[in-house]
Amino acid sequence: MGKRKLWVTYWLWAVGGPVGLHHVYLGRDSHALLWMLTFGGFGLGWLREFYRLPAYVESANHNPTTARAANGRPVRAGAAPPPISLARFAGQVCIGIYFGMAALIGLSSISAFYLLVLPLAIGTGVHLVSSVGEQTSDLRKTLTACLVTSPVFYGHALGTVPVSIAASVTAAQNRRYKPGMEREEPLGARLYRLGLAWLAFSAPLGYSVFYNTTATLSYAADSVAALLDWLWFFPSLRFLLESCLLLPYRAFSLLTGGGGEGPGQWEKVLERFISEHSQRRLAALQVLAVSSEAPFEEITQRYRELVKTWHPDHNPHQAGEASSRFLEIQEAYETLLRLHRPQRGP
Repeated sequence: MGKRKLWVTYWLWAVGGPVGLHHVYLGRDSHALLWMLTFGGFGLGWLREFYRLPAYVESANHNPTTARAANGRPVRAGAAPPPISLARFAGQVCIGIYFGMAALIGLSSISAFYLLVLPLAIGTGVHLVSSVGEQTSDLRKTLTACLVTSPVFYGHALGTVPVSIAASVTAAQNRRYKPGMEREEPLGARLYRLGLAWLAFSAPLGYSVFYNTTATLSYAADSVAALLDWLWFFPSLRFLLESCLLLPYRAFSLLTGGGGEGPGQWEKVLERFISEHSQRRLAALQVLAVSSEAPFEEITQRYRELVKTWHPDHNPHQAGEASSRFLEIQEAYETLLRLHRPQRGP
């Protein structure tokens, strides 16, 4: 690919920036993938790039096969590591948490999830941010930090936060410039690899969102509520976070003629979104005669006891009532199974 042009970069930034088109054009594949998976860093990163695009174009127009520092000079073997960036570190922590939440929603039914799948997902998110631009880090050390830290916070509602912080610290300690490549890869091969990475992230998450919407909303609501409760001793920070979370809802309310919600109404908004989930879950718990705090193992044990008791073959003298009760128990358990899947604990 020849010299990249600034006006083309700005045009791609404007029409497809949130999905990383301008980064694909500039050969910044890690940055492009990050934007694809976060819709331009949740919009904020995309807007922040407006004044950074000239530097990106200048860097891309250097010899693309040579690793270069921020000043444009070639990086030699054994050179000092790149300077620490607080913005990059914060991005590593946030994207690590984001990848962890996506795994909790879409993959938590996998065995050994908290010991293997969750730390690998968090470490992958942290490494993706650490690989943006000319920098990278040691992937093995980042993943090792996640695997070591994750069991300490096994099943905790906010366990993704300390694991992501530990991985980000490890990545920052092992930061380095990317080595040069012998030649620039063809665009088709790059797009193929980006597409596979996007599908690997989006497929399980999309399945959970579209086919188990109530449980996905419930997990997201529980995570946000746990975070807000954790910030009770920082009232100003809690108010700021709550206001940011409510911005899309307030904008939608204003556009549709509603009055929106005032400060401190996060719980009411969540209750509206997950009311169907709560009602179905409570009804199913009543059928199985278990408490709302019962772990999933207790629910399964109670279900097995009840189906044995009310199986029509065991109740020949009241077959009609037994059949109706048996079906009710089956439906209740299937409801709880479906609603618990994204957030099954240890």
